Amino acid sequence: MYYEKGYWGKETVLDAWNNAVEKYGDNEYVADDRGSRFTYKEVDEKASRLASWLKEVGVETGDVVTLQFPNWAGFAIAYVACLKVGAVIHPVPKNYNDADLIYIMDLVSTVAFICPTYFHNTDCEQQAIDVKAQVPSLKAIAVYDKFEPAKHGTIELSDICSNYEPYTGVPKVSSDDVVVILSTSGTTGKPKAALLTHNNMLYSERVFVGEARRTEDDVMFDCSPLNHAVGFWHGLIAPMLVGGRSVLMQQFSPREAIELMNREGCTWTMASTPFIYDILKCIEFDNGPQLETLNLWLCGGAPVPARLVHCAKLHGVDLCEVYGSTESCPHVYVPIDKCQEWSGDWSGIPYPGIEIKTVDNDGNEVPAGVQGEELSTGPHLFVGYLNEPERTNRALDDDGWFHSGDLGYIDEEGRLRINGRKKEIIIRGGENISAREIDDDLVECPGILETATIGMPDERLGERICTFAVARDEHEPSLKEITDYLASQHVAKRLWPERIEYLPEIPKTPMGKVKRFELAEILKRAHGERSEIAFAHSIKKGKLSFPFFNARKADKHFNLKP
Repeated sequence: MYYEKGYWGKETVLDAWNNAVEKYGDNEYVADDRGSRFTYKEVDEKASRLASWLKEVGVETGDVVTLQFPNWAGFAIAYVACLKVGAVIHPVPKNYNDADLIYIMDLVSTVAFICPTYFHNTDCEQQAIDVKAQVPSLKAIAVYDKFEPAKHGTIELSDICSNYEPYTGVPKVSSDDVVVILSTSGTTGKPKAALLTHNNMLYSERVFVGEARRTEDDVMFDCSPLNHAVGFWHGLIAPMLVGGRSVLMQQFSPREAIELMNREGCTWTMASTPFIYDILKCIEFDNGPQLETLNLWLCGGAPVPARLVHCAKLHGVDLCEVYGSTESCPHVYVPIDKCQEWSGDWSGIPYPGIEIKTVDNDGNEVPAGVQGEELSTGPHLFVGYLNEPERTNRALDDDGWFHSGDLGYIDEEGRLRINGRKKEIIIRGGENISAREIDDDLVECPGILETATIGMPDERLGERICTFAVARDEHEPSLKEITDYLASQHVAKRLWPERIEYLPEIPKTPMGKVKRFELAEILKRAHGERSEIAFAHSIKKGKLSFPFFNARKADKHFNLKP
């Protein structure tokens, strides 16, 4: 069906890359904030030499090559080399330790591994050697000597690119073959290995870059991890399809990010809500530099508050929500022309060729305006989880619909609003309450900078409403002050927090999603042991230690006004 409608074709990602090199060869393709720059031709030539090494060490069509890279331009050389030999690209987080790598590489049967020599206080070369001894499928390791030489005898990427002849073979690959494995873990448990084909990637990124109205003249700013669809697909593949340029940033800092974007002439980016939050705070309150060239910010990972949309526009940037997941890619978006009109009220409409619906717990489609689980189907969907048929069957039903686990509703115009995860539902006295709805009601609460709400175990009701909060200053509003505010806003009493816990920062994933399971652990330790005031003050005084905090000060959070 997708072939007949023109959504899929026979072209592979390698075909798309070769077309880009032929058409835009002398244009710069990728740069990073650590001094590396490569044109399309330069990436192609170096990747061809790396491909020769991959073939020499025994990588065959369909074999998995694992890549562990910071946001360095050299990643482009590695992923293109994989395409040239028909290998499956498997990017993993840069902070994976030896145990993480052993687990995931064994799961996907990695044949070759490419990583830095050294990064962030870790001897990555030695770690790779140790991992190789525990992964039977792993045949060879190469290290990217960007800043440090190899110290344990492992072949360096610079030597490969200097001494190997370019590979000229053509892999026997179909557009229906898997091109990439992206790991996704949700909030708990071991990561799942999501399989996506050439057709999945090309369709998704073509509609993505097309609806964003990007061209060869546009420059993408990419600060998202390269193991994530946002960093890899949207940051590198989408610009490549139109001959554009990508600028990578290793470690996000608002002021430095603005300066880098201005210096490189970046016109667009995609990142999660906290990134634009910090950028605008830097401009509005920290006397940071203005955005000179950026005109489009695509935002995912969490709903976009209206005040951010309006504030971004004041600085010349259209802030548009994009919704999706590793498995479903971006499949819902806010059109640029609707950015201000919808103003954060809607997650968006589906991209062309994609269908969405919302269903109840029995799988029956619900009417417009009624909340249910969001499902999607179309040429964007992954094909399953590697070696996990049960998980695959739970996610993809017999009719080809992907069950996202996200709750929302669709209006009469086909617009989707995501309200939260199924797992974010608080069941209080038999009533389902959206944790995200409570957080939305507290966005403008005086004295509160940020909140994250979870269910608190209760013997009588099953769960009660517990809200974790970051205070604006030294004054931490009491539970009564908060509920008085909600009452003044005519918020139903059933949506009022019943307990408040103050933290210096809400724990989040690198993509900006709240780690609600970690909040549950904090609550479990604190519940019944101390009053809300005592608990809050114990944190302020440093009596409690939570290793996932990076000790950012509360003034990193703010409340922008339109």
